[in-house]
Amino acid sequence: MTIKPLRGAAFMFWLASAGLLRAAIPPTENLLPADTLAFLAVPDCAAARLAAKSAPGLMFWNDPAMKPFHDKLAGKWNDQYLAPLEHDLGINLDRFVDLAQGQFALATTVNGSNGHDDVPPGLLLLLDTKDQSSALKTNLATLVKKWNEAGRALRTESYHGLAFTVVPLSSNDFAGILPKKTPVSEIGQPPPKPQKPGEIYIAQFEGLLIMGNAPKVVEPVAAHLTGGSVPALGDNPAFAADKLSQFRDHPQAFAWFNGKAFFDLISQAPAADTESASPLGNFSPAKTLGALGLTGLKSVSLALRQTHDGSTMTVHITAPEATRAGLLKILALPPRDAGVPPFVPADAVKFTRLRLDGKQTWAELQKMIEVLTPNGQAGLNAVLGIANSLGQQKNPGFDIRNDLFGNLNDDLISYQKAAGSGSADPSAPPTLYLVSVANADAMIGAIKTIAAMSNPQSDATPPREFLGRKIHSIALKPTRTAGGMELHSLYVSASGGYVALSSDQAMVEEFLRGVSGQNKALRDNPALQGALQQLGGAGGGLLGYENQRETMRATFKTLQTPLAADTLKLFPPAIREWMDFSLMPNYDLVSKYFYISTFVGSANSEGLTFTAFAPRPPGLN
Repeated sequence: MTIKPLRGAAFMFWLASAGLLRAAIPPTENLLPADTLAFLAVPDCAAARLAAKSAPGLMFWNDPAMKPFHDKLAGKWNDQYLAPLEHDLGINLDRFVDLAQGQFALATTVNGSNGHDDVPPGLLLLLDTKDQSSALKTNLATLVKKWNEAGRALRTESYHGLAFTVVPLSSNDFAGILPKKTPVSEIGQPPPKPQKPGEIYIAQFEGLLIMGNAPKVVEPVAAHLTGGSVPALGDNPAFAADKLSQFRDHPQAFAWFNGKAFFDLISQAPAADTESASPLGNFSPAKTLGALGLTGLKSVSLALRQTHDGSTMTVHITAPEATRAGLLKILALPPRDAGVPPFVPADAVKFTRLRLDGKQTWAELQKMIEVLTPNGQAGLNAVLGIANSLGQQKNPGFDIRNDLFGNLNDDLISYQKAAGSGSADPSAPPTLYLVSVANADAMIGAIKTIAAMSNPQSDATPPREFLGRKIHSIALKPTRTAGGMELHSLYVSASGGYVALSSDQAMVEEFLRGVSGQNKALRDNPALQGALQQLGGAGGGLLGYENQRETMRATFKTLQTPLAADTLKLFPPAIREWMDFSLMPNYDLVSKYFYISTFVGSANSEGLTFTAFAPRPPGLN
C-alpha cells in the first residue's frame, strides 16, 4: 500500500529533475567554437531587461517629452531597416525578442578563412528562451511554413544528431539594408566570380535557438550540446584568464575579442604588389601591425555592470609588458597621480589628465615611422630641418628636437568650461590645455616657430604682461566663413611648470590667477570624490571627468540651432530626415537623466585597464 505513493513521488522527482536538466544550457563560452574571434553576450536577458528599465539612458529615451523625436526616429528606422528585414525573411522580430529569457550571444568566427580568401567570417547567434521552448518551436514552425510557401528551397542537415533547417538567401535579400558590392575587374585578370548568396542554419535545442551562416559555425555548437568533445572557446587559455579576472561578479553584459587570432589572420595577407616604387614603401599587414605594436595584443575584454549606485564599464587589454611596442607601449601609463590639481576651477565641465611620458612617446613614434616606411624618417627630418632653419633666424641656438620634444615631461591636462562662458559659439566651448615642460620659454618659442610655418607671425605684437607673467598671442591661419575670413589666435603662457594654451584669453588669465580662496576647486566636488572612491582612485596615470548635465545642455542648444544642419551633413541624406532636432524638448524637462561620468586608466605587467563609472543621477533615486 505504501509503495505506490513512493513510486509516484519518485516519478514526480524524476520529471522535475529532467526539466531542470533540460534547462541547464551550458554557458556561452562552452558553446562557442574554438575559432571565435569576438562575441557579445548577455548572460540573463530577463534580468538585463529589468535593469534596463531603470537605466537613465533608456528612461530619457522613453520620457514623454522625447516622444515626438523618438517616434519619428524609431518610425524611420523601422521603415528603412526592420520592416524590410522582416519582409525578406518572414520574421516577426518582436516575437523572438520577447522570447529572450536566458543567455544571448552574438559571435563572429574564423570559419576556415586564411585571411586573404573569399571565405566570409562566421556569424553565430544563440538565444536561450528557457521555459519558452514551446513558443520558440511554434514560431520556428511558422517561419518554415512561410519560407516553403515563398518557394525557398529549404533543406535539412544534421550535425551530431541535431537537425538544422538550411535557408538559402537570394541576392535580393537585404537589398534595401546592405550596400551591394560592385565587382571590380583588374586588367589582365579573369573577371571576378559573382558573390554567392549565403545561407542560414537554424536549429532548436530544448529552449535554445541556434542560428549561423555556415556548417563550421553551427557544428561545434551542436557537438557541445549533445556531449561531443570538440574544443570550445572556454578551453582557450587567454579567454579563461580574462574570464577569471574581468567577468567575475556577474556583469549584465560582456564582450571578448581574440586579438592574437585576429591579427595573426590579418598578417597572413600578402603585401600590396605595386609596379612603381612608392616613396612610402609597400605596406604589408604584418609590417603595419608590428609597427603599431598590435601584434603584442592578446585579447580585449569588456564588462558592463549596473547597480543602484550607477553603471560601470571596464575594458581590459591583455598585452604583456615584455612584448609591448608602439601604441600599446605609449598607452601603458606609469602608476602616477592623475588627480585634479587644486587650480582647476569647480565650474569646469570637462577635465582630463594624462601622465604620458612625452620623451618616450616621441621616441616610440619615431620607431613606428621608421618601421612603417623607409623614407618616413627622412621626410620627418626634412620637416624638422625646415622648422630649425626658421627658428634659427631669430634664435641661433634653436633646436626643435630639444626645445619641443626633448622638453616634454610627463603631464598633460585639459579642462573645459560650459559653452557660452566666454564663447558665443556653443559648439566651441572655452578650453585650456596644459603641458608639463622642463623649459617653458623654449617650449613657447618652439610653438611660435611651428605656427609661423603655416601662418607668418608679426613681430609687432609683443607679449602682454599679466600678474607678472607673459601672455603670448599667436596668430593662427584664418578660416573662411559665410561672413568672410575669420581671424583666430592662440594664447600661450606659463606658470608652475606648465605651458598653458587656449584660444580663449580669459582661460589663460584664470589659470595664471589660480583658484583663490573665494572660488571652489573641482577636486572638492562631492560627486567627483564619490566616483573616484568607486573607481579606486586616480593613481594609474589617467583620469577623465565630465559634467554631463551641463555638456548635454550645450548639446541640446547646438542641435536646436542652424549649426545642427552642418552637423547633419556628416550623415547620409536618407538618415538626415530621421533626426528632426526641432522636435527635441526643452532641455530642462529631461536634464534630470544626466549627471556626471568619470574614467580612469592603469597598466600592470599583464595589460592595460580602463574603467568608466557614471553615478546614478540623484533625481532618479
